[in-house]
Amino acid sequence: MSDNRPDPDALLARVKAEEAGQQRGRLKIFFGMAPGVGKTYAMLEAARKATKEGADLVVGYLEPHARPETYALVMGLDILPRKMIDYHGRVIEEFDLEAALARKPEIILVDELAHSNAEGSTHPKRWQDVEDLLAAGINVYTTINVQHLESLNDVVAQVTSIPVRETVPDRVFEAADEVELVDISPEDLIERLREGKVYVSEQAARAIESFFRKGNLIALRELALRKTAERVGAQAIDYRQLHDVHRIWPTSDRLLVCVGPSPMSARLIRATRRMAASLHAPWIALHVELDGPHRESPGDQQRLDANLKLAEELGATVAMVPGHSFAPTVIDYCRRQNVTKIIAGKPLHSRWLDWWRGSLVFDLIRESGETDVYVISGDGTSSARPSTPVIDRPRFSWQPYAMAMAAVACCTLVAFVLSPFFEPTNLAMIYLAGVVAVALTNGRGPSIVATVLGVAAFDVLFVTPYGTFAVSDSQYLLTFMIMMLTGLVISELASHVRSHSQRQRDRELRTAVLYALSRELSTLPTREAVIEKSRRMIQQALDVDAWIVRPDAEHQTGFLGPADNLPPSTDVGVVRWVFDHDRAAGRGTDTLPGTATTYLPLTVSSGVMGVLGVRPHSSETPYGIAQRELLQALAGQVAGALERCELAELAERTRLQMETERLRNSLLSTVSHDLRTPLATITGAASTLAGQSHLDESQRRELADSIVDESDRLNRLVTNLLDLTRLEANAIRLHKELQPIEEVVGVTLGRLERSLREHRIALQIDPDLPPVAIDALLMQQVLTNLLDNAVKYSPPESTVDLKCRRAGNSMVIEVADRGPGLPEGEERRIFEKFYRVEGQPRTGSGIGLAICRGIVELHGGTISAMNRPGGGSVFHVSLPLSEETAISSVSRPN
Repeated sequence: MSDNRPDPDALLARVKAEEAGQQRGRLKIFFGMAPGVGKTYAMLEAARKATKEGADLVVGYLEPHARPETYALVMGLDILPRKMIDYHGRVIEEFDLEAALARKPEIILVDELAHSNAEGSTHPKRWQDVEDLLAAGINVYTTINVQHLESLNDVVAQVTSIPVRETVPDRVFEAADEVELVDISPEDLIERLREGKVYVSEQAARAIESFFRKGNLIALRELALRKTAERVGAQAIDYRQLHDVHRIWPTSDRLLVCVGPSPMSARLIRATRRMAASLHAPWIALHVELDGPHRESPGDQQRLDANLKLAEELGATVAMVPGHSFAPTVIDYCRRQNVTKIIAGKPLHSRWLDWWRGSLVFDLIRESGETDVYVISGDGTSSARPSTPVIDRPRFSWQPYAMAMAAVACCTLVAFVLSPFFEPTNLAMIYLAGVVAVALTNGRGPSIVATVLGVAAFDVLFVTPYGTFAVSDSQYLLTFMIMMLTGLVISELASHVRSHSQRQRDRELRTAVLYALSRELSTLPTREAVIEKSRRMIQQALDVDAWIVRPDAEHQTGFLGPADNLPPSTDVGVVRWVFDHDRAAGRGTDTLPGTATTYLPLTVSSGVMGVLGVRPHSSETPYGIAQRELLQALAGQVAGALERCELAELAERTRLQMETERLRNSLLSTVSHDLRTPLATITGAASTLAGQSHLDESQRRELADSIVDESDRLNRLVTNLLDLTRLEANAIRLHKELQPIEEVVGVTLGRLERSLREHRIALQIDPDLPPVAIDALLMQQVLTNLLDNAVKYSPPESTVDLKCRRAGNSMVIEVADRGPGLPEGEERRIFEKFYRVEGQPRTGSGIGLAICRGIVELHGGTISAMNRPGGGSVFHVSLPLSEETAISSVSRPN
C-alpha cells in the first residue's frame, strides 16, 4: 500500500502561500493573441461591473487608441492623473506609481503590462510598477499580448519575422490569480483592421501586409490558446493536490514512462516521445528509488543517468521519487500528476522469475485503476545493450562476513554464560539480537550468514543431544524454523532501514547545502560578495574547485576569483559558448564532454548573469542526475542572488538619479531666485545712478551702498554654491593651523560690518581659550553663514549673541538670535541641502547651513541647533582641541 498521507512540507508551503496571498493584491490579466482583439474593452467591462458592485476602482493608465466604444466605457470611472516626464525636451505621459500607492484603491486598471517606462520613472518596466501595486495589497487589472511573453518572444519573431522588444517575464504571467483569454477569429480581426477600429487606415493597411497576415494571426492564436491551456492544466493539478483528489481526470493526455538502468529504457523513452508528439501531450520520465539494501553498480548508475538525460533532451519532465514498492509508488505519483497513460517495458526474463520475484508489470496493471498501462517493447532500433564503458563492480570483501561470524561467536559466549539461568528457547533471543546488529552495520548478506550460523550454533550447543545437528525433541524444529524466518525478516527490514537512512542522509545533505547557501546569500549586498561567498561554499560543500565567470564592463568574459583558483585558459571558449547559448557544457554534458570541468549558465529572467564552473578533485567522481540537479539548484541560487544585487544596484541608481534630479531642480529654483533679487537691485541702482544726474549726494550714496550690499550678498551666494560643489565632490582639502579664535571672529565681523549694521552684536570670548587647529578661511565661512542666517531671521535692532567658550577638550561657538525659532522636530533637517522652513516671512537658499555642517564635520566637530528660551534659536559648533593645546591650556599660569 502506498502512503497517502499529505506531505508536511507541501502543507507548510501551502499555508505560507495562502498567508502571503492574503496580504498581496490579486492580479487579473486580459490575454490576447494580438492588438485589437478587445483586451482593453473586456477589462473596462469588468471594471464597470466591479464598480457597480461597490468596489473602489481607479483607472491608473489606459490606452484608448482613439476608439469611441472604449471612451464610452471610461466615462464615469475615477481616473488617476498621469505623470508628466520631460524626456529630451519632449513631455511623455506615464503611469504615476507614487500617486497610485498614495491613493491605494481596491482595484486599479493598468493597461499595456509590457510597456517600457520613460527614463526618470521609478521602474524601467511597467510590470515592475504592477508588482509594487500588488505588494501594497492593491488588486490590478492589466492587459498583455502573447508576443510579449519572454519564453515565446523568439518563437513569435520566427513566425512573424518581426522582433518584439518589450517583454514580460513568464513568472509574472504564471503568478497571476486570473487570466481571461480574449479571443476572436483572425478573419474578424483583419476586418476590424480594415474598418479602422485598431489603427488608422494607412497604418492598418501596412499592418495587414506585415504582422497581421492571416497566417501570422493563426499561429499567434494557437500560441495564446496553448499558453492558456497550459495554465488551466496547471490549475487543475494544483486543485487536485489541494483537495487530495486521487481519481484521474482524463481531460487531457499526460504520459509517463518508467525509466531504470535497463538498456531497454532508452527504447521506451524514444517510443514515449513519439506517442507524446502524436497526441500533443506532455510526458514524464519517472525513476523510482526503491528502499532496499542494494545500490546500483557504477555501470547501472551510468546507464540510468544516460537514460534520464536522454529523456530530458527529448523534452520530458524528469522525476526521481523514493518508494518502498515500485507499483504503488508509480500509481501514487500518476494520481498526483493526473497522468492518463503509463508506458512500461515488456519483461525479457523467464516466466519462472516472475513467480519467484513477482512481476512489476503485473503489479502495475493491477494497481493502475483508471490509468491506462501500455506494455511495449520499444522501437527495436537499438542493440540489446548500449555501448557504455565497462566498469568493474566493487571487489568482494570478506570483512563484513568475518564480523558476522564474530557476532555469532559473541552471542554464543553470552548464551553459555546465561544458559544455567534460562531455558534454551530464551537463549535464541540473544542470536536474534546479534542478527539485528549485523544487519544494521553490514547489510543483508552478512545478516543472512549470521542467521544461519546462529541457528546452527543454537542447535549444536544448546539443544540435546549436544554436539550434533540431531534433535531429540521435535518441538525444537518449529523453534528453528521460527528463529530462521524471524532472523531473515529482521535482516531484510534492518537492511531496508539502513538503505533508507543512507538515502535520507544524502537528501538531507543536498537540502542543507541549498539552505545554507540561500541563507548566506540573502544578506550579501554586492555581486562581488555573492560571487566569493558562493564559490567558497560550493567548494566546501561538494569538495570541488569552483569559480564564477561573468562579463565585465565591456561584455567580455573575465574570470573572477582568487588568482590561484582560475579555470584553465583553454576553457575560455567553453565559457564563452555557455554564456552565449545559455546551455551547460563540459564534463557530463553533450557539449565538449572531454573537458574536466562542468560549466552551467547562471540564468535569470533578464538573461544569463554569468557561468558557474565546477571541477571535481578526482576524475572518478560520479556525475549523475542527482549531482546535476544539485548543481543546477546551486546555480539557480547564485543566479537569483546576483539578480537581486543587480536590481538593488539599479534601484539605488534610480534613487540617486531621482535625488540628483530633485537637487538640480531645487538648485535651479534657488539660484534663479537668489541671483535674480540682488542682480535686479544692482541693475536698478546702477541704472538710476547712470541716468539721473539731478540726484543729490545722499541719494547717490544710498544707491551706491545698496549696490555694495547686494554685491556682497551675491558674492556670498556664489561662494556658498562653490563650497557646496566642492563638498559634494570631496574636493575640499583642509589647511589646518593653530589659530586664535579671536582673529577668525574679528575678520568675519569686519567682512559683515555692513550686513550687521541694523543689529547689535553681543560678543563674548573666554580669555583662556587656547589656539585651535582649524582652516581659518573655511571657519570664517561657517561664522559668516551662521551670522548671516541670524540677522536674516531676526528683527532689526535685536541682539545677536556670539560666544566662544571651552567645554572639556572642545571649543564651543554659539550664535544665538531672537528670531521666530525652529519648528518642533526640524532641528536636524535644517542642515540638509536646499531645505527651507516653510511659513517663514523670509527664506534663504537652503545651502548655507548645509555648508556649515560639511565644513565643521571636516574638522572633526559637530554642529546642532535648538530653540532658545524666550524666543529665537541658538546654533552650537563644537571643535576638538588638539592634545598639545589642551595640555598647554591646563598648565597655563593664572
